[in-house]
Amino acid sequence: MKKVGDIVPTQSELMDEYIALLEKEVKVKESNKAFQPQPGPQTDFLNSTADITIYGGAAGGGKSYALLLSCLKDIDNPRYGAVIFRRTSTQIFGEGGLWDEATNLYRLKGGIGVQSPRATIKFPSRAKVTFAHLQYEDNVHDWDGSQIAVIAFDELCHFERSQFMYMMSRNRSNSGVKNRIIATCNPDADSFVARLIEWYIDENGFPIKERSNKIRYFIVLDDDFKWANSKQELVEQYGVKKEIIKSFTFIASSVYDNKIMMEKNPQYEANLNAQNTVQKGRLLYGNWKIKPSSGLYFRKDQVQVVPSIPCNLVKVVRAWDLAATIPTPKNPSPDATSGVLMGLLEDGRYIVLDNVWGQWQSSDVRTKIHATAIKDNTKYGKVNIHLPQDPAQAGKEQAQSYIALLSGFVVKAERMTGDKITRAEPFSSQWQAGNVLVLAGPWNGAYFTEMEAFPEGSHDDRVDSSSDSFTELQTGAKIHIVSPLSIEKESYWTA
Repeated sequence: MKKVGDIVPTQSELMDEYIALLEKEVKVKESNKAFQPQPGPQTDFLNSTADITIYGGAAGGGKSYALLLSCLKDIDNPRYGAVIFRRTSTQIFGEGGLWDEATNLYRLKGGIGVQSPRATIKFPSRAKVTFAHLQYEDNVHDWDGSQIAVIAFDELCHFERSQFMYMMSRNRSNSGVKNRIIATCNPDADSFVARLIEWYIDENGFPIKERSNKIRYFIVLDDDFKWANSKQELVEQYGVKKEIIKSFTFIASSVYDNKIMMEKNPQYEANLNAQNTVQKGRLLYGNWKIKPSSGLYFRKDQVQVVPSIPCNLVKVVRAWDLAATIPTPKNPSPDATSGVLMGLLEDGRYIVLDNVWGQWQSSDVRTKIHATAIKDNTKYGKVNIHLPQDPAQAGKEQAQSYIALLSGFVVKAERMTGDKITRAEPFSSQWQAGNVLVLAGPWNGAYFTEMEAFPEGSHDDRVDSSSDSFTELQTGAKIHIVSPLSIEKESYWTA
């Protein structure tokens, strides 16, 4: 019998409550899914018992995500702390990068991120995961005195061997957590990692499937790694204590192991396939022995030489690589000044229109650049001029001087970053895909000779100026239409 004052929920209210419970259950299940590794290499990585585990070997294998998951293993321990390293801070905080991914994932476990004084995500238990960079080799000493239960390197090949070895000395803790070092990587034949995992790689540079996730053991004697398949082997061969022996494994993965990513981003495989020969070999196929050599970046047979511009140009750029040295008996072939004129065609392809190259003294370089700017603008209208700027004060003054010299032209001086190969790779990808044309001219022969020799040739001035022209074409407005018909009427132009 109901008492006075009792409130009986209506059928609608009961249904609302039931739906709310179902929605909560769905959210819990979805949250739990986020912390479940995919079967295969990702699961192997999270279950590894080795002191040092390196995971990766190609792009798209879910490496960074697995690294973040691995650092969550012990977050219920209030004394637990992990540090995830990238080489630079930009690699941590870049849009959609490691920090963004970590904060989105870790908040599902109650993690709260702060970026000052050091980027750290703290959990309800007081456990924490810190994010830091080791941009310079001696940044490792910022961690002197630290005790870090789990040290994680995202993209280990970006680090120096000395940094990896020194941080091993910080891998200690009184938290009760198993001390371990975990790392991800993409192939790099010249990195110390390639030598570290060579037992796991075949003679052609590809991971040996049967050896992936096999644990090996090592000691370091006279700065050299001594390996064996058991601790006892090392004890017997070198007379060392078992306590100084470390366990190690390498777990290979590729984009094909990341089923979730392939379903959500099926075009990613095409993105990797579009890379130049070296990067495709590394990132798609996981090759640890492929490296830059002549003919792997720019082959003449990969582009079409055309007698005229096939369609309208929407933007034209000339980028310069500067030098100011004339040949002498002691230095008969110094660096040269090179200016590559390149256009973006209306159909989306690129065309190399001209190359001015010479070994001139400083005053002659300035004269040549100014005269070329006049010719370019006469023939093509608005041509953007790109100049490199050295970082020192003298470089800034030189840039200001050139900008003043080129008053009335569209000119930009910019400090160049990254090594020459890295700067060349975007243009190389388009070159190898057949998206680059070259306008026929007397300069073609020397241009192709240098491009094909890169990066082993004695000169790379044309490569640098080509790379910078291509990069500059990607920036700013692309609405300046130049008709090839109007260009062909300019009979006074000489290459």
